[in-house]
Amino acid sequence: MTPSPAISKRERILGGLWGSLVGDALGVPVEFKDRATVQADPVKDMRGFGSHRQPPGTWSDDSSLLLCSVDSLVRHEFDAEDMGKRLLSWYREELWTPHGKVFDVGVATSRALALIARGMRAEVAGGDDQFSNGNGSLMRIIPVSLRFVEHPTKELLDRVHRASAITHRHPRSQMACGFFTLIVCELFNGHNASEALAKASGGFRSFYEPDPWWAVELDNFQLLLAGDLAQRSESGIDSGGYVLHTLPASLWCLLTTSTFEECVLKAVNLGGDTDTTGCVAGGLAGVHYGVSAIPGKWIKALARRGDVEALFNDFTRLTEAKL
Repeated sequence: MTPSPAISKRERILGGLWGSLVGDALGVPVEFKDRATVQADPVKDMRGFGSHRQPPGTWSDDSSLLLCSVDSLVRHEFDAEDMGKRLLSWYREELWTPHGKVFDVGVATSRALALIARGMRAEVAGGDDQFSNGNGSLMRIIPVSLRFVEHPTKELLDRVHRASAITHRHPRSQMACGFFTLIVCELFNGHNASEALAKASGGFRSFYEPDPWWAVELDNFQLLLAGDLAQRSESGIDSGGYVLHTLPASLWCLLTTSTFEECVLKAVNLGGDTDTTGCVAGGLAGVHYGVSAIPGKWIKALARRGDVEALFNDFTRLTEAKL
């Protein structure tokens, strides 16, 4: 099927960025609540004062770290050390926090930032043991995916891997960020969700299978590679903080809905790690549908909207100039 060119590259870039923040903010008030509890009082709109006692439109560490990454990419083509320093500035100096205070941080991320603070190079700060495979790099990777979306695959994925490794260096986490990025590329080029998954799966195998260092992890990606993710029932979709729960859950929400709004609300209402599932699903849906498909009231409700808008516009101008 010929991909649709109707949505501009600018719309898709801004959609991916704003969609991530909107999905995150929708999920913050119900983070950590189980599925049954959330679905008994489902999220239908932007609300606040729930799990973290924050006002409506508040985004979490997911978006703060994403914004730090955007900030770094605006100032440097790609500099992992600068990116790591900006993530540390968020943790220590509240850079890109919604209200001037850090109210949530993942264990693996805090450990990596502590090492960077002690002088370790950012690209080797992330944990590389099998228990360091939370979703803390996946949630902030979309700026790198979009910035280099039309670059050769090897160059694109190398930068994605290096960005992931700042906080999550295990090959599984790097590969999850790579899979996400390959899907972003296909959505960016106008393919629908099922086409994007099929094409990304093929590209994923082609890139990772030949190298034994990566290939040993392929069995962990079978839910994504099996080709039947859209046919899975909700009970077969996990929505916890493990990176290979978040990525399939987010993609499942995209595959089984037909609008941006449906996708992010479905993601958040899975319960569990709601802000990150919402963030990742929102990024995918934003690239797919474009920024104009995101309800304007949700963008207007976001904290520091003016600051974020200026940063995203700078990023988009720079990225468009390189495409």
